[in-house]
Amino acid sequence: MDSVFNRAKEKMEKSINSLKYEYNSIRAGRANAAVLDRIQVDYYGCPTPINQMAAISVPEARVLAIQPWDMSALSLIEKAILASDLGLNPSNDGRIIRLVFPALTEERRKQLSKDVASLGEEAKVAIRQIRRDCIEKIKTMKKNSEITEDDQKYGEEEIQKITDEFIKKVDEIAAAKTKEIMEI
Repeated sequence: MDSVFNRAKEKMEKSINSLKYEYNSIRAGRANAAVLDRIQVDYYGCPTPINQMAAISVPEARVLAIQPWDMSALSLIEKAILASDLGLNPSNDGRIIRLVFPALTEERRKQLSKDVASLGEEAKVAIRQIRRDCIEKIKTMKKNSEITEDDQKYGEEEIQKITDEFIKKVDEIAAAKTKEIMEI
């Protein structure tokens, strides 16, 4: 039965990591290199992440500097950023691309907060799905006489405790991201 608990924790942890990854791509008004993680550049016919073809730095709070190792890739990176859903206008000086993050409007902050809440809810649904699958596995074990009825009850309670713990983590992560977005 411990293997069921361990698998549940492992899968729930993956849901938490996925949520954190999603939150990293939401720009909160300040420069964060993680917003570029999803952008792929068509580099010699191969989709390549920007962080694998350039040095990314944060010279100021609202500015990202992208310096490609291969200068011929400068325009390709610029095109990929323009084509992305970031809504940023890259500034190219021939050596470095600068991305200036404008301050978020109140309306945009509220929309991003809703997006954060929505992603948090999706993570909770995924965690609850994992709980349901584990409870089904425990019921199957009971049906096959692998465990007793007391073990089944204990297992279901333990899975619920694990689920509650991970749901609480999701709420904490979502609250922290919302706070970050709402800061001026």
